[in-house]
Amino acid sequence: MNIFVINSGSSSIKYQLIQMPEATIVCTGLVDRIGLGNSAIVHKMYKQNSAQVHQETLDIKDHVSGLQKVAQLLTDATIGVIKDPSEIKMVGHRVVHGGENFRDTQVIDDAVKEKIKKLFPLAPLHNPPNYVGIEVAEKIFSAAKQVAVFDTAFHQTLPPMAYRYAIPSEYYFDHKIRVYGFHGTSHKYVSEKAIEYLGKPNTKIITIHLGNGCSMAAVDNGKCVDTSMGLGPMNGLMMGTRCGDIDQSVIFYLVNQLGYGFDEVNNVLNKKSGMFGLTGFSDMRDVKAEIAKGNKEAQLAYDMYAYRIRKYIGAYTAALNGLDAIVFTAGVGENDTLTRRLCANDLEYLGIELDQEKNEQHLSGIREINKNTSRVKILVVPTNEELEIARQCYTLEQ
Repeated sequence: MNIFVINSGSSSIKYQLIQMPEATIVCTGLVDRIGLGNSAIVHKMYKQNSAQVHQETLDIKDHVSGLQKVAQLLTDATIGVIKDPSEIKMVGHRVVHGGENFRDTQVIDDAVKEKIKKLFPLAPLHNPPNYVGIEVAEKIFSAAKQVAVFDTAFHQTLPPMAYRYAIPSEYYFDHKIRVYGFHGTSHKYVSEKAIEYLGKPNTKIITIHLGNGCSMAAVDNGKCVDTSMGLGPMNGLMMGTRCGDIDQSVIFYLVNQLGYGFDEVNNVLNKKSGMFGLTGFSDMRDVKAEIAKGNKEAQLAYDMYAYRIRKYIGAYTAALNGLDAIVFTAGVGENDTLTRRLCANDLEYLGIELDQEKNEQHLSGIREINKNTSRVKILVVPTNEELEIARQCYTLEQ
C-alpha cells in the first residue's frame, strides 16, 4: 500500500511516500519558502539503496501550488515513482494539536476538520497550515483516504495530577487550559523502539527529543505519564529560539516595567530566546564553533541547556519510581556528542554512566553509549516521525 505522508508548515511542505507494510521509503521531499519567492524544492527518489536528487527554485505562491508541484514530481516520466495520484491509497497528515478531542489517529471527515479548526487558538502557528495541507490533499489525492495523526495524542495518557495547572478550575473545564505536550509522534516511535530493543516488560524510559524544538517524556510501560511541553510548545527545556521554563513574573515585568506589548513578549520568548537569545545562534553546530573560539557565553548556554535536561531526568526518574533507559533522539540528540556528554554526566547516583568513547562514535541505528557497569541504559534511537505516521495509517486498515 502506498501511503503519502505530509507535514505541512506555515511556509513549507515535507513529504514522504512509503510502501507499507514493508516500510520502504520510495521518495522524500521538501518544498520550502512557500509564498516568499524563490521557493526551493528538493525531491529524492530511492532505488536500490541509492538516491536520485532533483532540485529546483521557482515561485510557489501557496500550498495548493506546492502540492500540485509535488504531485507532478511524483508522476514525472523521468524521476516519478507512480503513474497517477490514484495509486496513493492513504495520505497521512501530521496535525500538531488535537486537544482533548483526539486520543488516536483519525480518518478525516468534515466533523474532524471542524474540530481541528476549533483548535486553531491553541496552536496558531501549526494547526492552520496543517489544515490547509488536508484541504489541498483532498483535491489532489481525491481517491485516497485522508488520515490525521496528532502530535498531542501520545500524551493523552497523562494523569490529571500531571496535566492540570494549579489555576482556578473553570479555566480547565470551560477553556481546556491544561498540559497537552508535543513531539508525541516522535516520543511514541522512539519509546517503542527502545522497549523492543530492551526486550523486557514494564519498562521505565525517559525520551529526550532534541532538535530546534526540544521536549522530554516519561514513559511507563509504553504509556506517557509526563512531558515537558505544556499548553503550547514553549514550555520545558531550553530550545533553539524558545526560552523553555521561565518565571511568569518576567512576562509581567516586560509588560508593566519595560512597556512591551503581549505580542512582542510572545515573539521574544518564542523566536528570540533559547540558544539564539544567549549566543546569537540557534544551530548547535554554530554554538559549538563559538565554544571552540573561547566564547564563554556560548559555553554557558550549553551548560544551561544540559543542566535543565538533567533536572528533568531527575524529576522524571522520581515520577516513574525507577528508570531502565534514557533515550536521545532527533537532530541534536542523535548527532551532538557534546550535548549527550553534558546531559548524561554527573548522574551516577541515578545509575546513569556514560561511556565517553561510545558516545563519540558516529554509528547508524539504535546504539548504547553507556558503560557496561551502568544500571540504566543510555540509548541513541533515530526518530522517524513520517514512518510512525505511515504505520499508524496502515494500522487503521488492518
